[in-house]
Amino acid sequence: MSQLPDIAIPDDLLPHDGRFGCGPSKVRGDAVEMLAGSAGHFLGTSHRQAAVRFKVGELRNGLAELLSLPDGYEVLLGNGGSTAFWDAATLCLVEERSQHLVFGEFSSKFASATAAAPFLADPDVRSADPGGAPQAEAVDGVDAYCLTHNETSTGVAVAPVRPEGSGDALVLVDATSAAGGLRVDVGQTDAYYFAPQKCFASDGGLWIAACSPAAVERIGRLTSSERWVPAFLDLQIALDNSRQDQTYNTPSLATLFLAVEQVNWVLEHGGLEFAAGRCDASAATIYDWADAHELATPFVSDPDLRSHVVATIDVDDSVDAPVLAAVLRDNGLVDVEPYRKLGRNQLRVALFPAIDPEDVAALTRCVDHVLERLV
Repeated sequence: MSQLPDIAIPDDLLPHDGRFGCGPSKVRGDAVEMLAGSAGHFLGTSHRQAAVRFKVGELRNGLAELLSLPDGYEVLLGNGGSTAFWDAATLCLVEERSQHLVFGEFSSKFASATAAAPFLADPDVRSADPGGAPQAEAVDGVDAYCLTHNETSTGVAVAPVRPEGSGDALVLVDATSAAGGLRVDVGQTDAYYFAPQKCFASDGGLWIAACSPAAVERIGRLTSSERWVPAFLDLQIALDNSRQDQTYNTPSLATLFLAVEQVNWVLEHGGLEFAAGRCDASAATIYDWADAHELATPFVSDPDLRSHVVATIDVDDSVDAPVLAAVLRDNGLVDVEPYRKLGRNQLRVALFPAIDPEDVAALTRCVDHVLERLV
């Protein structure tokens, strides 16, 4: 990149908070203040003690309410984030063969994990080019359908639906950037799993999964079979610990605390509909702006597939998007660079519930200001 243009954005155009990253996401200031105020009796406490176990229980109960979990569903927690959960699910939820819908970087990674497993048959992988989405289809011999609610790398969202004719097969849904921001019928899934560093306005290093009775049964059956499962990835161990409101390994206490604060904040303001409504408002603002702009275009051409939690906006080739993002960063509007492996001349903007829709509107005005001086 050549020398950065000296472009100052007027204070009256700037958002109140300039964090628009897709993970780690913006953490609300009042949640940080609550953490600081509780640090003396919470941080540095054994995760086997009552203070931390109460927080884990608060998170599990809050998520059950937020996601309107059907009877019998249980919330499991473990360390390592969604990447660890893909390996855990490969070992503990896929019995013989899986089907994967791949339409971006993150949806491809679970498929790669099952393809590499020597004890599983080759997965049935159905792909679409970035910006689109494939469809699930019931296939004989497939016992786990692996879907993605929101592809963080491309800004495509697809509501999870149990494939017609899939029988007793499980539906495993990566909801890492969707859970807590997009509406969902968790009853259409058997494992709705995610990490808290996106819509839950926390830090990473933790995976959370809402599991159906069918998923719990399969976990028990596969982990008690001859299949070797390392303890760190053993979902039965995670389940046993979660039922005691704890994690198998020591978790980040700050991550737990901040996730609980976000869940409680959403519940206090009306639940998932409140959170999704904020995301809807932000999405309408940025997509309407891009649709009307001569130098910007929504990357996802089908409006029905456009994510309301992650917006990807292509920038005209006459503008160097990395320079645009760098100027914005220099003015305090951070982390709007595109996903690195997608290789697009674009901006990627988080629209998570913690991000004020008015700040998204301010971002578009700031981009306009910079574009007028770059072109």
